[in-house]
Amino acid sequence: MRRSLPSIKRIGARAVPRLFDVLAIAAIGFILWKVLIAPRNLDPARAFPAPHATYRRLDGGTFRIADARGRVVFLDFFASWCDPCKVELPLVERWAKAHRSALVVPVDVGEPATVASAFARKYGLRGVALDPHQSAEAFFAVRGFPTVVVVDPQGRIRASWEGLNPAIELAMSNALARLEAKVEHANGGRAH
Repeated sequence: MRRSLPSIKRIGARAVPRLFDVLAIAAIGFILWKVLIAPRNLDPARAFPAPHATYRRLDGGTFRIADARGRVVFLDFFASWCDPCKVELPLVERWAKAHRSALVVPVDVGEPATVASAFARKYGLRGVALDPHQSAEAFFAVRGFPTVVVVDPQGRIRASWEGLNPAIELAMSNALARLEAKVEHANGGRAH
């Protein structure tokens, strides 16, 4: 009896479910990395001074990194054309309302104030700063959107999280708790 080679149709029918399995495992691995590993990248040995950046705010004020010393700062760099930003920004804004001890500053990169203002109204963003000259790339190594940069109370960059993170609120909570605990410890157990 002669054996025939398996038909391409049968091979394809078996390969497709395996491909979906591989993609599902990769997606789960990526999510676990975002939730468990990325938030822990707060090693003080890897910290470096935040630049003395100054941004004009939509409300007419000015935001200076140096003025935020003593607080944990989350800079959330975005652009209105960025679809992942449209998912993550409302999560970050909701977290900011619940964690008043942290300073969360959404920073619109490379767009005119009129565009940033319309986007901020649509997504309910408060305290939006403007980076029309795209200095975020040079100052904070922002290469894609959204990017959240964590600055500790001593004015050092402690972490940078690039890309959509569905667990951004958990990551920010973990970072805030760790960095505020360091301040409390340095103050002899007194809250800062």
